[in-house]
Amino acid sequence: MQTGGERSCLQNYRLRELLSIYFTMMAVVVVMLLASFQGASPRGDPFPFRVPLDPLGTLELSWNVSYPQQEVCFQLLVKELHFGIVFGMSDRGELENADLAILWSDGHKSYFGDAWSDAQGHIRLDSKQDYQLLEAHRDPEGFYLTFKRPFSTCDPNDYLIEDGTVHLIYGVLDKPVTSLLALNLSLVNRGLQRVQLLKPNISNPELPPDVQTLEVLAPNVSVPGQETTYWCYITELPENMPKNHIVMYESVITPGNEALVHHMEVFQCAPQFDSIPHYSGPCDSKMKPQRLNYCRHVLAAWALGAKAFYYPEEAGLAIGGPDSSKYLRLEVHYHNPLQLKGRFDSSGIRLFYTPTLRKYDGGIMELGLVYTPVMAIPPHEDHFELTGYCIEKCTATALPPGGIHIFASQLHTHLTGTAVRTMLLRDGREVETVNVDNHFSTHFQEIRMLKKMVTVLPGDVLLTSCTYNTQDREKATVGGFGILEEMCVNYIHYYPRTELELCKSAVDYGYLQKYFAFMNRFHDDEICSCPQAAVPEQFAAVSWDPFSKDVLRALYSTSPISMHCNQSSATRFPFFLSSPLKGVLHICDNIYSLTVEFHDDEICSCPQAAVPEQFAAVSWDPFSKDVLRALYSTSPISMHCNQSSATRFPVSARAELGGLIISSKACAIRHR
Repeated sequence: MQTGGERSCLQNYRLRELLSIYFTMMAVVVVMLLASFQGASPRGDPFPFRVPLDPLGTLELSWNVSYPQQEVCFQLLVKELHFGIVFGMSDRGELENADLAILWSDGHKSYFGDAWSDAQGHIRLDSKQDYQLLEAHRDPEGFYLTFKRPFSTCDPNDYLIEDGTVHLIYGVLDKPVTSLLALNLSLVNRGLQRVQLLKPNISNPELPPDVQTLEVLAPNVSVPGQETTYWCYITELPENMPKNHIVMYESVITPGNEALVHHMEVFQCAPQFDSIPHYSGPCDSKMKPQRLNYCRHVLAAWALGAKAFYYPEEAGLAIGGPDSSKYLRLEVHYHNPLQLKGRFDSSGIRLFYTPTLRKYDGGIMELGLVYTPVMAIPPHEDHFELTGYCIEKCTATALPPGGIHIFASQLHTHLTGTAVRTMLLRDGREVETVNVDNHFSTHFQEIRMLKKMVTVLPGDVLLTSCTYNTQDREKATVGGFGILEEMCVNYIHYYPRTELELCKSAVDYGYLQKYFAFMNRFHDDEICSCPQAAVPEQFAAVSWDPFSKDVLRALYSTSPISMHCNQSSATRFPFFLSSPLKGVLHICDNIYSLTVEFHDDEICSCPQAAVPEQFAAVSWDPFSKDVLRALYSTSPISMHCNQSSATRFPVSARAELGGLIISSKACAIRHR
């Protein structure tokens, strides 16, 4: 739903309340021209984007975007219409508090209207009708319903359509509806689909005349009869393939499986391996060869609703040649909520490549957080943010004088990620957003073309932040490769290619150990150091009260970082071996940490001094301030409930309320 912070909307709500509830009777169909939307598509198709909504493909959504008018035009194809259809959007696909367009029939007449659902799923007609009916008609294919809506309506009951993932909900009405007030979405045959509605309006370049194709297809896979399957398949490039440029790719979907194939990716394996075992099976199988984990270089990615992906006419992605692995891994996500059996699939991705090399090699760079358990999310959090840095020293060293040009981006987290964004900073100020998805879902990942290229110059900073929701988890979620662990990554696609392949960070390991030591001391005064245990075990041992969470949040936002500025050879750039970055550079066991002096680890207890003197001795860096703020907002209180005689009431004398503030714990901020 829209909020005042997202868009300033001055409304005359008294006038709105006086407006009569609008609905359109469809007994008489009025056909309206769609010329304003036809002009938005380079090829003249009024609805260039299309996805199946339900698993059987009986509902299909097509749409177009008009940026001049700030509107989306929708067309629903209902192959078997009974008594109506519900279509809408919500923050995460919930049925409650959803923005809806409804076609319904009482058995005699049909109606169309803008509606919304309340916190219990009951449907209410909206007093401000923002879905505008354009056309309704029957064809041999089924029933077509066309309507449009602005991106932003300034209506608190409406969803703000913005860049990134949109969670669409739909429902089929099987019985006559005599009153919408009696209709609840929980009783409707319903479902969820994710799409990117606001596709960029970019003209595709012409393909070169010598273009060739390579199809990377699943080998007639018998799709398992379970809801979710990730299928991995290893194949090879043509023998002795010279260097070529990939200039375009598109999906190849087995007819009849359009609603079954959710998304696909093609990865190239690491070139240091002479051989990769052939494999076709579930990606999470224990029988999967270990070397498949080294097939991580993304060549292509497709998700439902995505069109063909074109490289800019001046660049192409290199494939083949002596420095390229001949092994490719295809990964297909099958979404089979009906658990259908006996379905076979040979879907995949068709690569278009040319031997006529373009001016620039395209590159793919990883931004965000290093895959390490030192970055973690506490349990029972609905909004916990982590940020990875690509610092100015790295871009100044690795990028050419003219910089690089980002034209596409693929955001990535695992199961608890809910939002991802990458910001470009120059001279300490935010310049622009590279990519953002405020409704991110790990179940819908694709390489997305940017609406306009973003130029990154030497000395710029790139910040990638991810937001997580761990409300259903009992333990901390640590960073790592496992699906139950977490990641925060943005794979940016750019040109010209540089040797910088990875620009990511993590919190300094030594400072994380100070956090564990501080938490141990805060909860048990006799413990002054952390046990010698692996980081995941240390996180598992933390008592996750609000104070522990706030201190961890403060640690991640204020402490020094360990910077990874890696070349394509997986080695770090030489400047990490010779030049400190804003502090003292420590080199130990090949871990290069950016650190500054913090607090004195040798002090494990507070000096016997008055509280003002103790506060005066605190090193007031941002971390100390944040921890003190967390202490005051989350810790127990000492309660004074006094009589006029300046003595406490008896209940206060016998029992403290929530406990006592112990000054030694507050003082420990300074030392740990």
